[in-house]
Amino acid sequence: MERQTSHASSTEEAYRDVYEAAIHDRFRDGIQALARRKRPGRRHRAVHIEDQDPELTRIATSISRHIGITPKALADVDPRLDPENEEFDFRFWASTIVQMIREDGIQRANVGVCFKSLTVCGTGSSLALQPTVASPWLTLARMPMLLSRHKQEPKVILHTLNGCVKSGEMLLVLGRPGSGCTTFLKSISGQLGGLTRTSESAVHYDGIAQDLFTKNFRGKALYNQENDEHFPHLTVGQTLHFAAQAQTPETRIQGIDRATQANHMVEVMLRIFRLSAVRHTKVGNDTVRGVSGGERKRVSIAEMALARSLLAVWDNATRGLDSATALEFIRSLRTLADVAGVTQAVALYQASQNIYDVFDKVMVLYEGRQIFFGPADSARSYFEKMGWYCPPRQTTPDFLTSVTNPSERQIRVDCTDKVPRTAVEFEQYWHKSEEYHACMVEIAQYEEDATDNGRLQALRAAHHAAQAHHTRNSSPFLISVWMQVRLCMKRSCQLLSNDRTSTITLAMGRIILALIIGSIFFDPPKTTASLQSRGSVLFLATLINALMAVTEIGALFGKRGVIQKQNTFAFCHPFADALASFIVDIPVKFVISTLFNLVFYFMSGLRPDASSFFTFLLFNFVCTLVMSSIFRSIGAASKQLAQAYAIAGVGVLTMVIYTGFTLQTSYMHPWFRWINYINPIAYIFEALLVNEVHDREFPCAPQSIVPPYARGASNFACAVIGAKPDQRIVAGDSWVQSGYQYSYSHIWRNLGIAFAYMVFFLAFYLIATEIRSTVNAQPQRLVFLDYKAAQGLKPDEGDIEGNAISDQENPSPALFSSRDAASISETGCTSIARPSNEKERGQKGTLSWEDLTLEITVQGKSRRLLDNVNGWVKPGVMTCLMGVSGAGKTTLLDTLAQRHNTVGNVSGTIKVDGMPLKPSFQRKTGYVQQQDLHLPSSTVREALRFSALLRQPASVPKKEKFAYVEKVIEVLKMEHFSNTVVGQPGEGLNIEQRKLLTIGVELAAKPSILFLDEPTSGLDSQSSWTIVSLLRRLADDGQAILATIHQPSALLFQQFDSILLLARGGCTTYFGPLGTDCQTLTRYFEGHGARACGAAENPAEYILDVIGNASHDWSQVWKSSPEFSTVKASVCNMSPGSSHQELDADDRRQFAASFAMQFQCVMQRLFQTYWRSPGYIYAKLQFALLSSLFIGFTFYLQNASATGMQNVIFAIYMLNATFSSVANQIMSRFLPQRALFEVRESPSKMYSWLVFLLPNILVEIPYQICLSVVVWACWFFPIFGLDNDSTTRALMWGFCLQFLLFGSTWAQMLIFTMPSTETAGALSTILFTLNLQFNGVLQPPSALPGFWIFMYRVSPFTYLIGGWAGTGLANRAVVCAKNELAVFDPPTGQTCGQYLSAYLDGGAPGSLLNPSATASCEYCSIRNANQFLEQSWIHPSDNYRNLGIMFAYIAFNILAAISLYYIFRVRGFSIKSLQKPKTKRHVAEGEKEQEEKPHLKRGFYVGFYYHLVLSILRNLVR
Repeated sequence: MERQTSHASSTEEAYRDVYEAAIHDRFRDGIQALARRKRPGRRHRAVHIEDQDPELTRIATSISRHIGITPKALADVDPRLDPENEEFDFRFWASTIVQMIREDGIQRANVGVCFKSLTVCGTGSSLALQPTVASPWLTLARMPMLLSRHKQEPKVILHTLNGCVKSGEMLLVLGRPGSGCTTFLKSISGQLGGLTRTSESAVHYDGIAQDLFTKNFRGKALYNQENDEHFPHLTVGQTLHFAAQAQTPETRIQGIDRATQANHMVEVMLRIFRLSAVRHTKVGNDTVRGVSGGERKRVSIAEMALARSLLAVWDNATRGLDSATALEFIRSLRTLADVAGVTQAVALYQASQNIYDVFDKVMVLYEGRQIFFGPADSARSYFEKMGWYCPPRQTTPDFLTSVTNPSERQIRVDCTDKVPRTAVEFEQYWHKSEEYHACMVEIAQYEEDATDNGRLQALRAAHHAAQAHHTRNSSPFLISVWMQVRLCMKRSCQLLSNDRTSTITLAMGRIILALIIGSIFFDPPKTTASLQSRGSVLFLATLINALMAVTEIGALFGKRGVIQKQNTFAFCHPFADALASFIVDIPVKFVISTLFNLVFYFMSGLRPDASSFFTFLLFNFVCTLVMSSIFRSIGAASKQLAQAYAIAGVGVLTMVIYTGFTLQTSYMHPWFRWINYINPIAYIFEALLVNEVHDREFPCAPQSIVPPYARGASNFACAVIGAKPDQRIVAGDSWVQSGYQYSYSHIWRNLGIAFAYMVFFLAFYLIATEIRSTVNAQPQRLVFLDYKAAQGLKPDEGDIEGNAISDQENPSPALFSSRDAASISETGCTSIARPSNEKERGQKGTLSWEDLTLEITVQGKSRRLLDNVNGWVKPGVMTCLMGVSGAGKTTLLDTLAQRHNTVGNVSGTIKVDGMPLKPSFQRKTGYVQQQDLHLPSSTVREALRFSALLRQPASVPKKEKFAYVEKVIEVLKMEHFSNTVVGQPGEGLNIEQRKLLTIGVELAAKPSILFLDEPTSGLDSQSSWTIVSLLRRLADDGQAILATIHQPSALLFQQFDSILLLARGGCTTYFGPLGTDCQTLTRYFEGHGARACGAAENPAEYILDVIGNASHDWSQVWKSSPEFSTVKASVCNMSPGSSHQELDADDRRQFAASFAMQFQCVMQRLFQTYWRSPGYIYAKLQFALLSSLFIGFTFYLQNASATGMQNVIFAIYMLNATFSSVANQIMSRFLPQRALFEVRESPSKMYSWLVFLLPNILVEIPYQICLSVVVWACWFFPIFGLDNDSTTRALMWGFCLQFLLFGSTWAQMLIFTMPSTETAGALSTILFTLNLQFNGVLQPPSALPGFWIFMYRVSPFTYLIGGWAGTGLANRAVVCAKNELAVFDPPTGQTCGQYLSAYLDGGAPGSLLNPSATASCEYCSIRNANQFLEQSWIHPSDNYRNLGIMFAYIAFNILAAISLYYIFRVRGFSIKSLQKPKTKRHVAEGEKEQEEKPHLKRGFYVGFYYHLVLSILRNLVR
């Protein structure tokens, strides 16, 4: 069909030119007057308003009264120029702007694109194997065979493509999934991302080679990806303002400043993409609530439209848009192409005829081969001439795509057998055609015109003129680096402001932490007894300030995709954003650090003078900045988040141990001593410690004076490191020098070193951010469990991007009619028709709803999502649910299917066969959701069998269930990938295959009613036809179907029997049959005043266009129509066949399978998932192995001194410090499984919540047992040696096992109820930090304030550390080191033994080393390790008690995890429920309405535990 264009007469053209010229002058002159008013001191070109006509004077004067390009000023000029005016005309606005640019002499060059022999290859094989825990060992066994293999050739994705798209033209790219459309778009935009072009390939832009063009003019050829990546916490307006300001040129219409132009461009984009209403709404993402998916897609489109590209490439940009919005978007591209000369290339999976008619050219790809390129209006005739038949009302794009699908295309009856069938034959036909010859002639002419045309110089001149001052000529960016940094700083401030809750929460958390830890060390004594506590509190201050920035790693990865995209768009350098975010975070860090350190300092009783406090504040703030730059550097240099966290975890462990506090420098072994020298925290801690004790004298604590009965000023010693004989005062400098080898003279040197570290790592961070490598692209491929599962595939069949679904001339069973299906069933072939007895039961599955209304409360106001909706779904009838965006289609499906995703007040009745809903309703109802949620590690067949086992009645034999699964696989044509792993997007099943699996999972349950939400979303037209044809087949077999659908073609729309049409607000505008060729539907609207539907018009697009017309209130029209009365009467008359119909045993069961069967299936699947997740398992193993070995050899065989004993305690303490990393690893694993359970499996009543929880807890145990052996062997033997008895070794291993089991159950207790890993991780860190402080290591329990003693007893680490230390150190002798001895002289005439005899006989804790000496008595303050342990209230006799207590803690974690999940996820408890009652859901007649459980309103009491236990027992007996 030819694209229709309008041609005005010469008179009309002349009049329009004169009129528009006048408008241009008025617009420009008005803005100049505005600029003079706004900046009177700046000189501009003179505008003599008085010399103009009176009308111009009036308009210019009117504009000059306004500041900026305001709607009022533009409306005064012409309302069509005002984006906030209803009469705004984008085409007229664009023409006006372009004309003004030309008149002002602003240079702007345009380019087209030409590609010759374009061949693109990717890396990797065409199929992949699913790795398992055994894979590394199997790989080692097969290493000789792997080394002998030849290197695989690159996979060819695109084969010798040719064509050219001139400036201002629009190209439509069509092809089935896997045909190479995305690769082609990336190739012509220069964003190959790891793909390679062969040497014969040539791509140029008006004669400029692609390599030169992308190097000098990045951002002029842009690729808009299918996925939407934005900062979720930025509003729509802020997102677009950033793009507009980054792309505002230096050469603007005279009199308009940067801010004015940027603001105006944003207003225009908001208007043309219908985003004005959500200007101040967050963009959002999957976890942050924001705009809808369709609106987010429009934000992506608007952002790229602001990028001022010369070549714009769009990959399935209309996905998620309704037909009207999609058409408006394509027409906007048409305007930009016509007016501004922008070259457009668009790949669409589903395109209406109206959209197709907008394009100039079309290219059709078939398995990466070009089979047509030429004018859009000649493509249909080309393929019809080839011999293919186009059915009536089939759109041209559907027809062009269908010829590449063997099961869809139809050969004309009058053609010969020489019609091409394979992709190679199509390509050969194309190369021999006249159209191909014409294409090559056009390319030759294009290249001739592009030769020596000065295009490169013109582009450079235009680009340089648009660049801001102080911007390099060779830079692809329009604004200077400093301007980029300022712009990114503004954005960072906006992000902080929009997400200030997180910042406030962080600050409050730090203050609370400071109060708690400060209170532990509150009011320390002024004697030597406080020296060790002061070291502990300063160590904690350093540690907490250092670790405050560890969460920045996750934030970096969260925005990496956005930053890379904006770098591609030439908005800003990645390092500019990195520097800006670092600068903006400085005041935030300063405030949080000051609040924490202020409270912490004075609560802990540290040195009370100003200079010491501000020195403390300075060094801790610098510590925060240094560690921030280090963590940012790790994040920037790492490719994966897990890798970054692993490196950071090991780094933190290393820096903490080698700070110099937990392990003093004199006790560091030479193989790790160098770490202390390069550790920035070590320099910070030294400065803080010497700052605290410099020039201070601490009286010797009475318990430290030896002997205690010494009198006078001699013959005694203070048993404290650094003390001098016969002195009751210990100098702080002496203590710190003797114990730590620290000196006050190093303090400012250390500050300089810290600043040097910060500058170094900041520079590294900026460089790594700018030059970090991108992931190489490779063809998407299928993943098999092993080579055996992949047998039978064609050589290229495993590849998805490089090869579409394999050609098969046999038609798909999904396309047969019901009569054909019957014949197939008779021959024993593919059929999923029910047996006769099931069919009879299925015929009773009529779902009806009456006056269904849903209201929710938003910001205190009631909002109605569904408004008195009536209708039904009958067996054998296929009903279509349609409406504009926001009409409530998904909400209605959720409500009907009893998926209570929306909390609100639901009224009305829902019945099945006139009866209230049965307990088995959700299980027997299939709901194909729009999101394709599956377990990535399962194969297709395993996913289907899992559904069949748990949802089909228990009375059905397992063999029969599996046989039914095989029939579903055949019907859905999934045989060739039935043994493949689902995988993640990009590695595994493609979009169509995932959608088929989603449908298959529901079909495997044999549902009586099937709901489908957007089953064709993201699919091409042929895949959509396959899906809808399958639904048609199911309906013909007696299935009741209700499906929502977007952008259906006329042929696809006619497959449905009836339609429920909703308007915005959930109001019904029509419910009833479509009729033959949809005539019943169209006649209804035409009979009530709507325009007539054209003969060739798509009825689906027609009705959406009609109800979008504001001239009629179609919901009121419907309520006043006789059709509504008929529907209402029919719903009311639907009654059960028997007034006393009793439920059978199966209907009374909420779950089909017994508890034991549920548990077995889920447990088996979970063990299988873990086995197929070697990355997770080996990450746990790697961390356990490295951390335990590192700690073990750091504290390797400590000597028997008191400090050696203390170091062993710290070795135990540091092993406990790895707890947080152990917990975080488990948390990140759980959330995807919970999403799958709560979104799909739980609403479908596959298995109970208790079955979901228990296997997740139990599956970790075998792996934790294995890890405990690794940790025990690598940590215990290096520290405690080999000369321990078997009981000691067994107990130490038992505590290692308990440590890991406690870590896993602790993580599960928190993550089971938390909304995200970040939230759970933050809570875990706070609780872990508190537990780590109250275990008696850093502060002895005797020194704790009385209030906190209970925390010492509550902390599980008290018993872990007590068990380890009590077992490993019990009864060991202590030999004091030289600096630990108390040295003094006895009175004249006495030996040391004589002088201390009374003290030693009176129960002195220590021992005298030289009793016969008459001078320099050497006294060691302790004799054995038991005395040392006693200081921390550790008793070796309590080892078995501690072992039992830890098992009790593990059991408590499990019970708490189950209880908390039941409270918050099953019962839906929240704090708000205590303030006001939850809204009630109205139920159908005959059901008993239940009040909200009182414990949800009044808090926790005994009744809750009754319900919990009752729920568990119910699950167990099922």
